[in-house]
Amino acid sequence: MTRDNFEEYDDPALYDKENAQYLSELPFLLKWASKTQGTILDLACGTGRVTIPLAQKGYHLAGVDIHSGMLKEAKRKSAGSDLNIDWIEQDCTKLDLSFRSHLVYSVGNSFQHFLTNEAQDGLLSSVNQHLETDGIFIFGTRFPNAEELLQPSTEEYWRTYTDHDCKVDVSTLSDYDALNQIQHYTTIRKFKNSHGEMVDEKRTKISLRYVFPKEMERILYANGFDIVAVYEDWNDTPVTDDSMEMVYVCRKVRSI
Repeated sequence: MTRDNFEEYDDPALYDKENAQYLSELPFLLKWASKTQGTILDLACGTGRVTIPLAQKGYHLAGVDIHSGMLKEAKRKSAGSDLNIDWIEQDCTKLDLSFRSHLVYSVGNSFQHFLTNEAQDGLLSSVNQHLETDGIFIFGTRFPNAEELLQPSTEEYWRTYTDHDCKVDVSTLSDYDALNQIQHYTTIRKFKNSHGEMVDEKRTKISLRYVFPKEMERILYANGFDIVAVYEDWNDTPVTDDSMEMVYVCRKVRSI
């Protein structure tokens, strides 16, 4: 995460209400965790959505995030559970940890929060410096297909969920900056009572960088990684032109 996108994460409880149930990455990461040893590093860990379930399986985790509020919620959720987790507040582009890991991962499409070439290189350089040689780095990012990027600039309905006695309708506004490969989103949440009357509205902004596959190959190689595999989901499905996501499994082959 970068400070540019704090607005979307300034309500950690709301974030968990909307996202805590999504654990599609967990079986995939458990498979790789079973092949490794030592501390597993979760970058942009947020409220520990995946960190905590991995630790519950007996692994030692270090969760790193720049957002103090998200980390505070992660600590609250894991307090008193006797889990082996170190929560660390740091900028992922400037990591300064006292250990190296054999497995580093970042989920939730967090790679897209690094909006500039310098930020992407900073992240990948930090990962390289904190991975053992032949160590594995796993991350996901949205596939930059036409459907994803060329969304209409009008408000588009996304989904509805229930929060206590309220129904929450979620919609988005988007504007794609092609020169910088950044999609600027406004997320609109309309809270309605049992009579369908709107009682509150919350708007948050977020900006996401999109990277094309050949571009990703280049920047990973430049930062000391080989690509082991690319999938369209967390079920080992090969990526295609119609994919919505790219999940990268990378190996550190040289230090930079």
